[in-house]
Amino acid sequence: MKLMTKIVLGLALCAGLSISGNTQQTHAAAKTDPALTKIQKSGVLRLGLSPDYAPYEFHSTVGGKDIITGFDVTMDKLIAKRLGVKLKLVEMSNDALLAALESGKVDMVVSGITPTPERAKRVDFSTPYFNDPNVVLVKKADKNKFKTLNDFKGAKIGAQITTIQEDQAKKYLHGATVTSLKKVTDEAAQLSQGKLDGIVVPTTTAKSYIMQDSAFAIAPAKIPGGGGESAVVMPKNSPVLKAKINHILKTEVIGAPITKWRNAAIKQMTVKKSFFQEYAPYFVKGTEYTLGLAVIGVALGFVLGTILALMKRSRVWILKAIANVYIEFVRGTPLLIQVFIVFFGTQIIGLTVSGFVSGAIAMFLNSGAYVAEIIRSGLNAVPKGQSEAARSLGLSQRQTMQMVVLPQAIRTILPALGNEFVSVIKEGSVISVIGVGELTFQTSVVQGASFRAFLPLIITACIYFVLTFGLTRILHGLEKGFSKANA
Repeated sequence: MKLMTKIVLGLALCAGLSISGNTQQTHAAAKTDPALTKIQKSGVLRLGLSPDYAPYEFHSTVGGKDIITGFDVTMDKLIAKRLGVKLKLVEMSNDALLAALESGKVDMVVSGITPTPERAKRVDFSTPYFNDPNVVLVKKADKNKFKTLNDFKGAKIGAQITTIQEDQAKKYLHGATVTSLKKVTDEAAQLSQGKLDGIVVPTTTAKSYIMQDSAFAIAPAKIPGGGGESAVVMPKNSPVLKAKINHILKTEVIGAPITKWRNAAIKQMTVKKSFFQEYAPYFVKGTEYTLGLAVIGVALGFVLGTILALMKRSRVWILKAIANVYIEFVRGTPLLIQVFIVFFGTQIIGLTVSGFVSGAIAMFLNSGAYVAEIIRSGLNAVPKGQSEAARSLGLSQRQTMQMVVLPQAIRTILPALGNEFVSVIKEGSVISVIGVGELTFQTSVVQGASFRAFLPLIITACIYFVLTFGLTRILHGLEKGFSKANA
């Protein structure tokens, strides 16, 4: 019996070694995976990041040009070089990064993201390349109020949404009210204005704010548990790409290199220039993008709106039904959701379009629904006798609409169209969530790079006012011109 047992165990052991050997050979033979193949085939590494997270990644003016820099970006360039491809940085808000990776909008994400079990179900993480424990940044005058975690009872604490800092704030700051915000700059602004008592951020970020403003300090209370580790994020089931990234990190990044890059990024942040000399180009660029989106949105929206208005007046029920469903759906859903649907939806159906193009599409599709109702009301305002008179003169239905009804309707709806144009200029700020560099996006960039929260908002508000007020004056002039021409 003992002999038989030994024989069985021996056979099982041999089988196990054989299976193990085959598995190792399989992994050794695998030279690529879908994620790596995609990167190598395109020759470009599209890397997602949120550059409002100094000194990890932030905007800076170098040689008169706006660039994204930071110690993460230095590492990104090295990774792209070792993979033998070009690097393309794709900007967007922090809470959209993982969705962009999963939908294929980007190939990897590097933005100070900490691995968690929940996230690991959706994406692959590299070996952590940098450990930056989280701390609570407070006002210097309040530093001694928060010596222990229990001292935060009743305090108002800020943390960036969908981050490990948010999780730790809710878990360890006992009795505190946690406010989740989209950007670290928003947290710092509310802390400086006294709306928050503290914010949970990585140590390096906290020290960067302290260097820029001596009114800040790190609270003595220590946050326990893990966290603070940053890793490269890749699509799920990317074993070969992950192995390559881990090799690069272990041999050329972790340790002295990343420390050197971090110190260089911090040094670059502290270079002193006048505010307007440094950041005026950002506001100019943002204004150009904002006007571009508005012009596209209203121009194409007018064309789409006209078509929809005519469809809604059609006697063909299917055309009328399509127009009604479209208009009600668009008017009944937020523009922000529509932007995300276009941005991620185009990728899902196999179309790779930029953030600007996605934003422009969303803007004119949204504007078209509202313009359709404006035009429809204008068409209805034209007396029926005008159409009947035109038809009696021998004009076809199409000619009557084109030469008689529409010109009169446009004169009636011009003020409403002007209001729509003004609204589109302001609503364009929503497009900033997908990284389009319009005015609101550039404002957040300036906030993150300058560590000033309030001044950029005032400048942006003034620019918006000039744009909308100037447009209103122009439209009033056009209205007077139409009135005189038809007097």
